[in-house]
Amino acid sequence: MDIIAGLNPAQKEAVQTIEGPILIVAGPGSGKTRVIAHRVAYLITVCGTSPYHVLAVTFTNKAAREMKERIYHLLGRTVEGLTLGTFHATCARMLRIEAERIGIDRNFLIYDDSDQINLLKRSLEHLGLDPKQYPPRGVGAAISSAKARLLAPAEYRAVVGSYFEEITSRVYERYQELLRESNALDFDDLIMRTVHMFRNHPDILARYQSRYVHVMIDEFQDTNFAQYTLSRQLGGKYRNICVVGDPDQSIYSWRHADLRHILDFEKDFPDARVLYLEQNYRSTGVILKAADHVISVNQERKPKGLWTENKAGEALVVAEAYNEQDEAYFVVNEVEKLVRSGKWRAGDCAVMYRTNAQSRAIEEAFIRYGFPYRLVGATRFYERREVKDVLAYLRLIHNPHDGVSLSRIINVPVRGIGQRTFAEVVKYAGEKGLSLYPALKRIAAEGGADIPLGTRSKQALADFVSMVEEFASLNREADLVVLFDAILEKTGYKRFTLESVDGEERWENILELRNVADGYRDLEPGESLARFLEEVALVSDVDNLEEKADAVTLITLHQAKGLEFPVVFMVGVEEGILPHSKSITDPAQLEEERRLCYVGITRAKEKVYLVHAFRRSLMGSSALNPASRFLADIPPELIKSPSRTPAASESPVATRIPAGHEPVKEPAAAAPSLSLKAGDHVSHARFGEGVVVNCAASGGDHQVTIAFKGDAGIKRFLLSLAPLMKL
Repeated sequence: MDIIAGLNPAQKEAVQTIEGPILIVAGPGSGKTRVIAHRVAYLITVCGTSPYHVLAVTFTNKAAREMKERIYHLLGRTVEGLTLGTFHATCARMLRIEAERIGIDRNFLIYDDSDQINLLKRSLEHLGLDPKQYPPRGVGAAISSAKARLLAPAEYRAVVGSYFEEITSRVYERYQELLRESNALDFDDLIMRTVHMFRNHPDILARYQSRYVHVMIDEFQDTNFAQYTLSRQLGGKYRNICVVGDPDQSIYSWRHADLRHILDFEKDFPDARVLYLEQNYRSTGVILKAADHVISVNQERKPKGLWTENKAGEALVVAEAYNEQDEAYFVVNEVEKLVRSGKWRAGDCAVMYRTNAQSRAIEEAFIRYGFPYRLVGATRFYERREVKDVLAYLRLIHNPHDGVSLSRIINVPVRGIGQRTFAEVVKYAGEKGLSLYPALKRIAAEGGADIPLGTRSKQALADFVSMVEEFASLNREADLVVLFDAILEKTGYKRFTLESVDGEERWENILELRNVADGYRDLEPGESLARFLEEVALVSDVDNLEEKADAVTLITLHQAKGLEFPVVFMVGVEEGILPHSKSITDPAQLEEERRLCYVGITRAKEKVYLVHAFRRSLMGSSALNPASRFLADIPPELIKSPSRTPAASESPVATRIPAGHEPVKEPAAAAPSLSLKAGDHVSHARFGEGVVVNCAASGGDHQVTIAFKGDAGIKRFLLSLAPLMKL
């Protein structure tokens, strides 16, 4: 019974209730991941359930890793046979196992967002449609929505109701044809094809239903119709389906998540038990009270009473700056104060915003002030050009029908296969009814007799085919790292990278990818490449977030879901930003914006700053935005300053920032008291000793560039603001 030691009464009940349908409404910071992990361990050790009969589904790889680690520590061993992972990873494995029965190649690739866009562009091109008139991302979103509703191309075509949907149906059909030719599935296919497999093959469904006696679904409020259907299919025999979630944290309707799935769970399962996890272990009492006042206005929810044994904590800081620059410098200045106090690190702080475009001003302020930060949602590691190139070689070796990867690297590095040559290959493949690489193999085998190309071009194509075949042979014999190194040398990609702009940095990224590949060294040749490519394809930004990095995290509110930080700054808490302008006239969308605000506040452990600007320029336009209506829902006694939108005649900044929280601003006239010149030795409160490289006038201030000793490197500061001492 040590499995339930240390759990609170509600958590114990959730762990020990194992029969029949169960809905666990888990508030933020209430330990739901802990409960699921303990529940798995309880089933295995106390109830004697074989791990083979347990399925636990999460929404991120990060959550799955954390759950596996918790289960390992509880049981003291790795659990063999347990199915634990994301919806997409779980479905990918099922589809590979059943591939022959459902008519797909088990070596299928999983196309990521950029691959999908490339394929959508080709689909539009094949149909003679202008991508400017029909943007690939817009068409792709419509196709994704169709797949979330389990509509295959023919089914979607039958329900189109507008001209755009008619165009989308045509692109959808061609897009799926190109996916088949490439032996690839996109993310939505993984779920849809699994549901269709179970519908069309009752014997396969019966086998998985018999296997999974206990089914647990995390973040149930974020399921779309396809995921919801899959959950019901898998739990259909024993009905031991346990779903965990919180309607107040449903913020992904734009990903087709449907709040009704969790709100109507009791209608779908009339005998369901509903349990509430209401004790919060994350936040202070004041933060919880403020969040509760914000979310309690919503109608579409399951009311709960969050409480905590944590200290009451500090009041929330509500600050209004004049514009987005002052807002950014207020944040940087406040972070500097927190770090200087010695109580917090830079890595304890997160800046959250509603839209990605808001990060620009924040980034510029951190750069100018010389403060470390990390931007979540910037170019993902696996989307960097050099990483995508090497992965394209590996994917083509694994799946020779992958036209997207072939198109990417057939002339990278340059090997004499230009656009005209490749266009002839594409034309030839179409005439022969072949995908691109088999067409290349035929051209090479027949000496290019049927294709109007010069001898040099034909030889370049033959050499390329020979090289890929050599790699394919090596893949069957050697481990993944040997194959990886052979690709870099044989293709000349190593030299190509090091000789390019930012070559050293790009080469470091390739070496980091090699480190990832090294983790698959123990698997059999061939299998290691397949496993590596699948797991790489399913990685997301948040999965790679390094929690120990000592830098301020810049992140959207949507991406922050599931994370926590000691200090949270929410910026742009204004009408038109949060809530977003597109949601204000739609009650359902407005409730989701309120949930988004609630999620942001409840990410914080100790301190919350809610910042808004009197005037904001964003995406080419400028507006005077009132403070968000959500701020008015927080009682005045829970905030340090009841900062509200001032009259237009008030001075721009000073009267609207709570005392002691003035923004970092460039002085209007007075020069800084400290005088520095190149060669002076100085000491910085954070970065230690350094030498002044340059000190130049900037407005009424000076910008000083300093080379610090050690790892700090070169930093730039505004002289009037930097904590510097001349040595």
